[in-house]
Amino acid sequence: MTAPLPLTWLYAPGDRPEVVAKALHAGADVVIVDLEDAVAPDRKEYARAATAELLSEPQPLPVHVRVNALDGPLAEADLRAVAPLPGVAGLRLPKVVSRAEVVRVADRTALAAAEAPALHALVESALGLEHAFAIASAHPALHGISLGESDLRADLGVRDDAGLDWARSRVVVAARAAGLAPPAQSVHPDIRDLDGLTASCARGRALGFLGRAAIHPRQLPVIERAYLPTPEEIDRAEEITKAAATDEGALALPDGRFVDKAVVEGARRVLALARRV
Repeated sequence: MTAPLPLTWLYAPGDRPEVVAKALHAGADVVIVDLEDAVAPDRKEYARAATAELLSEPQPLPVHVRVNALDGPLAEADLRAVAPLPGVAGLRLPKVVSRAEVVRVADRTALAAAEAPALHALVESALGLEHAFAIASAHPALHGISLGESDLRADLGVRDDAGLDWARSRVVVAARAAGLAPPAQSVHPDIRDLDGLTASCARGRALGFLGRAAIHPRQLPVIERAYLPTPEEIDRAEEITKAAATDEGALALPDGRFVDKAVVEGARRVLALARRV
């Protein structure tokens, strides 16, 4: 049976192993140990060493590590330290701008570990966005692509949230065109603004995202509620799949709605998502 797709991805700073340890039991589907933006320059080496020690054994849930920028001096040491660890399920690659970067990391990690961790690319610039499909389809080891909206917002000079909608749609299309799972939304930076988080998740869901990264455990239940199907959606999906079980091809439901294969597949995805609870 295929494991359900993650809905919640919780970041924790790599230089605070006690926070990472708490994050592992906070209820997220995936924990992301951050060696990049959350760690001050003078703490980078300590963060790498602390993360390597913590993840030297298997963990109770998938743990990913966000390494430092691939074009900088720290990424190689990060990859060498964490890629082979049994507690690392994935690597988050920040500020990716080309297919070649993904291929280089995939080749590097395949040599470093008996079971190479899954790669996830973060697109955080205009150049990366222009190459979104090339990045998403770069290598079989790449399992996901998503936006880093804070850096992208600065690069584009975007002043309001709606200004990122085109970029969001672009990365959703790139992921799906490459056969990847729908991307997760970028973080909502105000951990007290749960109403704003709810509204933002609803917008992201409408654009085709699935789940979201978080920077505090209090955001996790909000994200999960926003992305799980509503009772009404579940009822509609059950009606569609029940009708499709007795009639092949296109059909019309009693209320006049037209249903074809694509609609049936969408209904099955809704029910699969609902079964995670």
